Amino acid sequence: MALPRPSPRGHSPLRRLLPPLLAATLVGGYTATVVVPALATSPDVVISEVYGGGGNSGAPYLNDFVELYNRSSAAVSLSGWSTQYAASSGTNYLVTALSGTIQPGSKYLVKLGSAGSQGVALPTPDATGTTNMSATAGKVALVTTTTALTCGSNCHAASGVKDFIGYGAANDYETSPATTLSNTTSATRSNPATDTDNNANDFAKVSPTPQNSQSGGGGGSCTGYTTRIRDIQGSAHISPLNGQAVSNVRGVVTAVKSTGFWFQDPCPDTSDATSEGVFVYTSSTPTVSVGQEIAVGGTVSEYRPSGATTANLTTTEITSPSVSVLGTRTVPAATVIGTGGRVPPTTVIDDDATGSVETSGTFDVATDGIDFYESLEGMRVQVNNPVAVGPGNSYNEIPVLGDDGANASVRTNRGGIVLRQTDGNPERLVIDDAILAGSVPTGVNVGDHFSGPAAGVLDYSFANFHLLLTSPITRVDSGLTPQSTTGPGTGQISVATFNVENLDPTDPQSKFDGLAGQIVTNLAAPGIISVEEIQDNDGATNSSVVAADQTWTKLINAISAAGGPTYTYQQINPVDDSDGGEPGGNIRVGLLYRTDIGLTFAAGTPGDSTTAESVSDSGNSADRVNLGYNPGRIDPTNTAFSTSRKPLVGKFYFNSKPLFVIANHWNSKGGDNPLFGRYQPPVLSSETQRSQQAAVVKSFVQSILAIDSQARIVVAGDLNDFTYSAPVQTLDTAGLTDLPATLSDAERYTYVYEGNSQVLDHILLSSSLTGASHSYNVVHVNSEFATQQSDHDPQVVRLTLP
Repeated sequence: MALPRPSPRGHSPLRRLLPPLLAATLVGGYTATVVVPALATSPDVVISEVYGGGGNSGAPYLNDFVELYNRSSAAVSLSGWSTQYAASSGTNYLVTALSGTIQPGSKYLVKLGSAGSQGVALPTPDATGTTNMSATAGKVALVTTTTALTCGSNCHAASGVKDFIGYGAANDYETSPATTLSNTTSATRSNPATDTDNNANDFAKVSPTPQNSQSGGGGGSCTGYTTRIRDIQGSAHISPLNGQAVSNVRGVVTAVKSTGFWFQDPCPDTSDATSEGVFVYTSSTPTVSVGQEIAVGGTVSEYRPSGATTANLTTTEITSPSVSVLGTRTVPAATVIGTGGRVPPTTVIDDDATGSVETSGTFDVATDGIDFYESLEGMRVQVNNPVAVGPGNSYNEIPVLGDDGANASVRTNRGGIVLRQTDGNPERLVIDDAILAGSVPTGVNVGDHFSGPAAGVLDYSFANFHLLLTSPITRVDSGLTPQSTTGPGTGQISVATFNVENLDPTDPQSKFDGLAGQIVTNLAAPGIISVEEIQDNDGATNSSVVAADQTWTKLINAISAAGGPTYTYQQINPVDDSDGGEPGGNIRVGLLYRTDIGLTFAAGTPGDSTTAESVSDSGNSADRVNLGYNPGRIDPTNTAFSTSRKPLVGKFYFNSKPLFVIANHWNSKGGDNPLFGRYQPPVLSSETQRSQQAAVVKSFVQSILAIDSQARIVVAGDLNDFTYSAPVQTLDTAGLTDLPATLSDAERYTYVYEGNSQVLDHILLSSSLTGASHSYNVVHVNSEFATQQSDHDPQVVRLTLP
């Protein structure tokens, strides 16, 4: 169930407040199909400026020129490359060969022809040609060969074209042409580090500012830089200057949003421990723009998203700022997170703090993920070849791995990454469109790729580090499809568990139809389903209604309409507003079962909301255990189940053999410290109640086994905890086998949270069932997909009753 949260300064709210999370070998697989877009942004060298008025009347420079910029963090050889020019409607491209290497964050100047004698000489060029370009309209291509283009009026997407600009009345361009120029103006990339493949958006008409490889690009001289951003950030989670006034803090504006901006020192030091970027909180729309070199004064502050009492880390800011614009300067190159740059830790989030990382432990950027990202806070960063490890959410956030996961630890068989007991997957990073609306694509599923690198500034909010994109990327569909499983074999009964996520009659019919389709088609219509999160007849309306017959009936009818068999159900209404979940919804567990396969529900008196189930010895060796109620609730007044769902036990007969199914939905992880929170190791406060719940269910299971050690028992449901957790381990000690724990790491997940594939849902079997023939699957139909019927994946076991 999604919970609301307050928004940070100018930031969209995020998802549900739950914490960290198997796949099974199922019938049917998937084929990954990578769709290569017709035009992809250059990940490294781009055209940064074009000027064609050289030598003309009033021209500031004697020669035309093309300027290049390397926006990556690695040097790029230009040997064998060329710049090529054609008239606005021409097809004859004139070639200027390039040579040498362009360093990361550096410029490269190509000197071209002159139409007269006006203007001063260019800085020393890195390459020279004789082409005369038009001052007002034309086309320039950066090509990875020296062969003249012959692509007519469609050269922007031609093979070998690294980057392309059409300006003025040009008949070829990326998306839209840059504006018409003059003898005194050039087309200059507004942010050399950003390439949106839209010439009109990327280039501005300004006075020409040619720079060569010796200009330093994002570096160069930093004379006058006294208090440095790295002095403010320090090598810790809290600034050494927190609360102090600072002045003349200089840098280059790298990104702007509605309540402030980021700027970065263009002359970094050699230490990885100190960030070179910081956020300036203006509270209203700032007046600076990307690429301006500025001096800032103000007060250093630590801002904690969602309030001072939360477990979130802080972000360092300069508040109450005064800002002076010094001029313009190349935006510093993005630091690559991953291969070719700084590779993040892949296992440890923190291993040395004893409480808050702000006051304990060692700041270790090489081994601790939480320190690694802190050392990049506020800086321009780039993730190459990102791959989604969680679906996109309604807040336009997608958790990704860099380098297609090459540096990641255990991946799922379908493209995700598995949360393990000693591995919180610090290599995950969330991409976000909080700076540039629409920059994050929609409809992204686990395993999807993107049209180019993810580049922007690194921020922190709601317990995760976020890469706020400054240039858009688009989705490349991996072809992930929902899984399906087989039905039971001859003489077998199948039992499933499925959290249907706050289902009530006010939900659209499409949700009922979608769930029904998954039950019928993907789960092969199991004999018994432990269902969690059935709401009452008026859903979240906070009335006195507790009955849920309309919810059950609507689901059953949808299953029939989907071509499925006839189902019926067993459940017990809760006491109003006593079982937690969405306020007013009165969620409960229940047992949905088929009536057409020789399965019967044992005769008995149904229990009520507050009466505890009991067991007794029938004296019948073939059917030893009687329930006091059928169905009945297990110890519903025990404080272990305060504001939480009460377990429901039902007794069935299949092929005349008794089978006990216990449906569960234990308390949620709300309130636990987050993986990337300030408290390390995270305090799991919610686990205490689940451990109590596990002890109650264990005791009940043992009461059945004490009468009949060979009793057939299935414990199923959303236990809201992992296979290795203390609560689930408690159930194991009742003589039960947890089926998710029998799967390989790469298959072990039923839920995806913040990019971590994890187990929350379980089926456990008593020893008599474990010892008999059975097969088991988690069926991945929801958790990996942007479009979901529920946020949980169902699972099913096919049993031979001994």
